[in-house]
Amino acid sequence: MDMKKLMKQMQKAQSAQAEVQEKLGAMTVTGSAGGGLISVTASGQGAITAIKLEKSVVDPDDLEALEDLILVAVQDAQKKAGDLQQAEFSKVLGGLGALGGM
Repeated sequence: MDMKKLMKQMQKAQSAQAEVQEKLGAMTVTGSAGGGLISVTASGQGAITAIKLEKSVVDPDDLEALEDLILVAVQDAQKKAGDLQQAEFSKVLGGLGALGGM
């Protein structure tokens, strides 16, 4: 492969990656637990931006259950953010020929 062509493709890939990162920062996903009693919102980059709890899930005598539900909702949001990242990068990098498989 021609080195100039390869360098041009790499620059295009870097530019596309930066665009996708910016786009992901503006997107959101929501994870939940307890049948929707707890929801966690994250950016497309995976940063947690909000946590909402229904009052009925808060039992001062059973904080461990609440902690477990929050953890599950956070993990769900992060998985969805990871899936979103993979999908967005595949859209962009898939069209870059040989570099799409990097």
